Amino acid sequence: MKRFATKGFTLVEIMIVVVIIGLLAAMAIPGFQKVRLASQDKAVLNNARQLAAAADQYMMENGVGYAEYADLVGATNYVKDIRIVANETYPTGYTAGSGITVLGVAGSRTITYGF
Repeated sequence: MKRFATKGFTLVEIMIVVVIIGLLAAMAIPGFQKVRLASQDKAVLNNARQLAAAADQYMMENGVGYAEYADLVGATNYVKDIRIVANETYPTGYTAGSGITVLGVAGSRTITYGF
């Protein structure tokens, strides 16, 4: 009598593969989240740097010590556009010699530039 070999995986083999994939995902996801948070922070810090440079230039050109956000950001202003990357809130005004504090980065973090 001939026996035909069936090709395929047993249930135990499939379960082992699923468990291994789950363990790998559990180890990788926190690393991806850290990278995402770091990239958000760097983008927000870059925006703050651009705003600080624009505020300095505006204040020097106009001989003032204060600049409004609307004076700095716009199609014909010093900074063309500030892209919001993590639902952050930028200050509405900038004073000479003070830093820029960006609030609500990803809902909970605060980033300060220039102190």
